[in-house]
Amino acid sequence: MQLQPELETKRSVAIIGTRGYPSYYGGFETAVRKLAPFLAESGWDVTVYGRPGPETADPTRDARVHVVTTRGIENKSLSTLSFGLTSCLHAARKRPDVALVMNVANGFWLPLLKLRGIPTVVNVDGIEWERAKWGRLAKTVFRLGARLTARFADVLVADSKEIARRWEADFGRSSVFIPYGGEEGAALTTPDKFPARKFVLAVARFVPENTIPEFLEATRGLAKDFDVVIVGSSGYGGPLEEAVTRLVAENPKVHWLGHVSDDARLLSLWKTCGVYFHGHSVGGTNPALVQAMANGAPIVARATVYNREVLGPAGVFCEPTPEAIESAVRQVMESPDEQDRLSAAARLRLQEGYTWEAVCSSYETTISEQAALTRRLSVAK
Repeated sequence: MQLQPELETKRSVAIIGTRGYPSYYGGFETAVRKLAPFLAESGWDVTVYGRPGPETADPTRDARVHVVTTRGIENKSLSTLSFGLTSCLHAARKRPDVALVMNVANGFWLPLLKLRGIPTVVNVDGIEWERAKWGRLAKTVFRLGARLTARFADVLVADSKEIARRWEADFGRSSVFIPYGGEEGAALTTPDKFPARKFVLAVARFVPENTIPEFLEATRGLAKDFDVVIVGSSGYGGPLEEAVTRLVAENPKVHWLGHVSDDARLLSLWKTCGVYFHGHSVGGTNPALVQAMANGAPIVARATVYNREVLGPAGVFCEPTPEAIESAVRQVMESPDEQDRLSAAARLRLQEGYTWEAVCSSYETTISEQAALTRRLSVAK
């Protein structure tokens, strides 16, 4: 059966649930920065929904990617839900062939897309309702959103095999495994001029589940002998930022760079550090960890099932105590041979499915299958 003229168009995809394109806010936004141009290059009509923000010139922006900015309530509790609602309403009117939805909080709005015959591929992210940063109400919202996602999503994407196992056990839904990718940057001389392999690096949002309090305590000992570079913030002040400010004032070897949105600078820090400490304890495949691997950072990571899954033999693992962190970091910092071994192992590990080419190809295969279903149904009518 031949396609009708109105169907002889590009396949269309709406990407919902991030801050927009291009954005440098977090893991979802990083994935969209890579995926949207990849899909456009592959012949897709790509629309990314996002939130209002300052207009800045970005030389990496692909002009073929359409951006739709919707309205919502910009606060910690309601932003995801409100912007997700307005994005889904707009997409429901536009009726793309498929919607790629990020974050289970948007599970509340999946029925709107289903009513319009739009298949949905949902990246479920981590187990948000177990994160310490959320209060009881937010955890309840995420849990209910997960239940609705399990019920209404056509396909689930899990960025780690352990997350996929949890969804199978908790909700009876299987998932497609698609992790995050990493890219290698140039070994730039950063504005801070930290000597290669002579400094300890931590990159994380300042929340307790990223082992920030314990790392800061370990830093007191590490900074007696090594420079310690801390990248990240809470975004709204608070006790952890105050603790870092005190550390910087007390010790000239502690350097706090705040949030770094310059990719080249951040990749260079990973490439030249002596140890990257990764303290994330929840979620699946963490984008920062994969970026560190791509740039050959010697990695000491908190011993979690997620970090062990991603790193395999390419990392040193420790318990989340100041003493254990300091001991593990010191052992690597004091051994150039161990630094070289870990660096080489991290690069090899990246090739086992954690490149952006592999990740984007997997996403395209998954959404193509759903878009094809939509078009077959349209032809049948």
